[in-house]
Amino acid sequence: MTVTYSKPLRRYWWLIGLLIALMGLSGCRQQTTVKPPKQAPSGFVVTTNYAADSKQQRQRLANFIKRGLLTKQGLYTNYLDTAKRTTATASGHEMLSESSGMWLQYLATTHQWAQFRQFYRQTKTTFDEKGLFSYRYDPRTKKRYSVNATLDDLRVIRALLTYDEARQTTHYRQEAAQRYQTLAQTTIKNGHLVDYYDVQSHKAATTASLAYFDMQTLKYFEQETKSDRQAYHKQLIVLKGGYLGDVFPLYAKSYQWTTATYSSGNLNTSEALETLLHLAEIKQLKATSRRWLIQRVTKRDLANGYTTSGTVSVGGESAANYALAAAIFAQLHDRKHYQLAMKNVWRLQVDQADSAIDGGIGDAKTKQVYSYSNLTALNAAFY
Repeated sequence: MTVTYSKPLRRYWWLIGLLIALMGLSGCRQQTTVKPPKQAPSGFVVTTNYAADSKQQRQRLANFIKRGLLTKQGLYTNYLDTAKRTTATASGHEMLSESSGMWLQYLATTHQWAQFRQFYRQTKTTFDEKGLFSYRYDPRTKKRYSVNATLDDLRVIRALLTYDEARQTTHYRQEAAQRYQTLAQTTIKNGHLVDYYDVQSHKAATTASLAYFDMQTLKYFEQETKSDRQAYHKQLIVLKGGYLGDVFPLYAKSYQWTTATYSSGNLNTSEALETLLHLAEIKQLKATSRRWLIQRVTKRDLANGYTTSGTVSVGGESAANYALAAAIFAQLHDRKHYQLAMKNVWRLQVDQADSAIDGGIGDAKTKQVYSYSNLTALNAAFY
């Protein structure tokens, strides 16, 4: 049977067809393929060979991480689990995308290609949240937090670039570009790098931790157009503008974009050294900062926290901080102080064959172990 429609009804169906077509076009726009940078990644692969005499220590460390922290889903934050979780920080067998990014860096550096590909697939399964990496996942409750941490995303992206540079492939070029583009739409909008983006509330932070400015990775993606280069230049100005002065030659903790002011809060030494490392990687580290770091490593008094005037706010020492210092010296091609810093790392390695955490960085008595310290030490041991 043939059905005929009146003119108003035909117009109605025509409008529906037009709406469907427009929806299709909208969907295509959302799935637009991002064009990766024309140039191949370079400068991400370690070219020094300063750690040849510490192969045994780093192998024992890697063995402990595989035995005590690594799982199929990711890496435990601590060796021992915790009965109760805290909202503020991850603990126990919760997992951080930060740790997965650092493990991927290790796999790329050591040319464990198949393991890298498998672990990256799993990293996406565990942490991917609308194109960003959730900063934290709890395997006990299967809770994936709705916020990312920009530096953690950049760590993973850097690992992808390291893989391609080391293998001389384009395997992850598109993936890295796509993930950077998601950051550019959320936490690096208009070049304004901020700490995080919440995928549920669709709100971004307005503060930028200076430790998050991974300038080498940012530069790779921000050189194609004039606006890209302007964004990179602005980021570099913000980073360098946080310098606290020659008396205490470190950098402010963070920058507030809305007021164009720097934080006067105390410094976490690991974050402060991440900032110095990012500057060293692009040959922008001040000589005053280098001299200060040499003094601290030589005297073995690199504390865990400082005020902005340079007095110690948190005592004690950390293998992670000495490892970051070693990485900085390696970037400066300072073999002598690289090896001195790594000696301080290995001094804090557990050397007890009957201990469950033998080979790891931690407290043999309490079995208190942090993934960040172990992974930072491991990656520093390959310069």
